[in-house]
Amino acid sequence: MTMRLWHQSFTELHRLPRYKAALGEHFRRIALPDTVIELHGMAPGTYPTEYPGTDIGFAAIQHLHTRQILAQALEAERQGFDAYLISTMPDPGLQEARSLVEIPVIGYGFTAMHIACFLGSRFGVVSFIDELAPLYAANAVRYGLTAQAGPVRPLGLGFSDVVRGYEKPEPVLAAFAEAVRALAAEGVDVVIPGEAPLALLLQRAGLHRVDEVPVIDTLGAGVKMAEALVALRRTSGMKATRRGYFFRRPPRERMEELLRFYPASPSGQS
Repeated sequence: MTMRLWHQSFTELHRLPRYKAALGEHFRRIALPDTVIELHGMAPGTYPTEYPGTDIGFAAIQHLHTRQILAQALEAERQGFDAYLISTMPDPGLQEARSLVEIPVIGYGFTAMHIACFLGSRFGVVSFIDELAPLYAANAVRYGLTAQAGPVRPLGLGFSDVVRGYEKPEPVLAAFAEAVRALAAEGVDVVIPGEAPLALLLQRAGLHRVDEVPVIDTLGAGVKMAEALVALRRTSGMKATRRGYFFRRPPRERMEELLRFYPASPSGQS
């Protein structure tokens, strides 16, 4: 039976055609034959450039952008998608989106951290946005993974370097391997690529381990988690609780009223 998954990027995906094409190729390779994944990005004009890295280094600005994430979750449910994937490591709006819709909502960071716990005892993160290290550490605590969470280490390269790596990957692969070995020296035995463009580049290059340290396919893990949760909902009726503050679902009419009052630019591009 077909599954429809809504992939929500935190980039203006329509301005990154090479990256978008690579995402589609990777998803076709890893998804089940009857899984359909539609790629969506942030609304045109969200960023002064195609890359959100500067904005999401500030908590207040990331919070403002999160309104698009919530609007798109409602739109995904309205259009009949079976699950909604927030495909960015900071997991903006993850808890709030889970409270808004009945379909499964999958967070990139949440999923990657939990999958890492199946493969080792202590995970670390390699990130090319240095400002996000405290957020990644705080999310690990919030997800109940304090004992399993290791350091966040900078890649030493920026977004433009990673994008160039899609044509010439060797410098990025070398920098990543160096960062992983430094994490391993600190007791880390599983590594999460901190941001999706880096994670995808590593998968395209076939880099799945550095020495004996597994590298999480974060995008693949999100898709597989979505497929599993959709299947479990269909076969076993499993879905999120509606008890307590964090999972109570607000009235749909009130949410739509507030999204009109606080414009959320819901017209993200495919």
